[in-house]
Amino acid sequence: MIDKLSWISAYPEIILLVMGCVIVLADLGVKTPRRTLTYVLTLLTLAVVAFLQASYASSASTIYGFGNMVVSDQMGNWLKCFATLAVMVTLVYGRPYAADRTMLRGGELFSLSMFSLLGMFVMISGNNFLVIYLGLELLTLSSYALVALRRDDATSTEAAMKYFVLGALASGFLLYGMSMMYGATGSLDINAVFKAINSGQIRHQVLIFGLVFIVAGLAFKLGVVPFHMWIPDVYQGAPTAVTLMIGGAPKLAAFAIMIRLLVEGMLPLAIDWQQMLLVLAVGSLIIGNLAAIAQTNLKRMLAFSTISQMGFVLLGMMSGVVNGNISSAANAYSSSMFYVVTYVLTTLASFGVILLLAREGFESEEISDFAGLNQRSPLYAGVMAVCLFSLAGIPPMVGFYAKLSVLQALVASGQAFHLGVAVFAVVMSLIGAFYYLRVIKVMYFDAPITASTVSASLDVRVVLSINGALVLILGLFPASLMHLCANAVVQMLGT
Repeated sequence: MIDKLSWISAYPEIILLVMGCVIVLADLGVKTPRRTLTYVLTLLTLAVVAFLQASYASSASTIYGFGNMVVSDQMGNWLKCFATLAVMVTLVYGRPYAADRTMLRGGELFSLSMFSLLGMFVMISGNNFLVIYLGLELLTLSSYALVALRRDDATSTEAAMKYFVLGALASGFLLYGMSMMYGATGSLDINAVFKAINSGQIRHQVLIFGLVFIVAGLAFKLGVVPFHMWIPDVYQGAPTAVTLMIGGAPKLAAFAIMIRLLVEGMLPLAIDWQQMLLVLAVGSLIIGNLAAIAQTNLKRMLAFSTISQMGFVLLGMMSGVVNGNISSAANAYSSSMFYVVTYVLTTLASFGVILLLAREGFESEEISDFAGLNQRSPLYAGVMAVCLFSLAGIPPMVGFYAKLSVLQALVASGQAFHLGVAVFAVVMSLIGAFYYLRVIKVMYFDAPITASTVSASLDVRVVLSINGALVLILGLFPASLMHLCANAVVQMLGT
């Protein structure tokens, strides 16, 4: 029999699932081309779920439910809250774009977005290998369908096929690694796996074999080198609204399963997986930044930028355990959490501007399409500039403090090698600043290619303005978000 605590831990997921099904049915009776009823119902549901997750997180309690297969803790609840808000913002930005491209003929954009968010919730809450894998599959299957939503567009269909083939391969890696861990430890429960590994009675070679496949699967979901091949093609080929759906909230879920599997389940193997993450991080910083310089398509440039940004997240993860000492783990993992949250916030606003400039029959995804944007719309040029400065790590934007927190975690470990890695990361960031500043130069100093002004509905203008302002405000006052991440990680490590 399922106890009361199990139901309490899963209330947000239950609400999301039930309302997702209700909205699918309600949409059958909606005749308006912009799907107003479906849109409003979806946003109301997501607002309720986000409020519920925030209240759970504020209570700072940890609940294990459904036979220890699900965990509801402060870190997970905050990540689910941020993911819900990210999906809400994505739908606000993406609705006008989708309506212009007949992507709202049915309510699939809204229903698939809700089911992909449910997959993220299951991933973040999973305390069992199979639960995490089920959440991952729900997210990825919904994402494949979203990428192919424009069935009559060859580019979108091609991107969906590439995503599907490579995604299936990565899922196989992850599942094989999990099966190896199960064979070695005799359990699928993350806490039991930790205890079995910590006992020191399992052959190290078997554990490392499984760990390699798990890290490879996680690397694909994060989109880091050498598992990054799908990112540029899918980002460029998918409809821009879907690109934002894939590039925003799922990064929070990918970070969560990395914490669940590597930290909560395999911390005794940290000396092994930290070396793997180092190789992935260094490769991502080099290839992400150098390849981005050569791009003329803004979505493709931001795709390579994502690869380098995820490299920074891995740098935080690889500095948590030093010579078997976990005293710096909370500092390192909270810096990674802060980085991934602020990255998603900045990505939402930057793609929001790209979606805003797109109009019927025109995608506005080339860097040259942003020429003279400041003369056409100073507000939206300002928002885009703030986002690009943040991604480049220029103060006082929040991206600067995100990079600083990761570099500080590396230096605080006291290892000379980590100090060298930090210097290398700074050099790569300087190289990366070039392609961000190039877009700002085009917006402010090039002559506009069209005299048309930029117009947007009230909800898009309000959300985009708040989004851009937060990138600046959190850069000026980062302490509250840093404190939130630190508390969440400390509680996670304590349990």
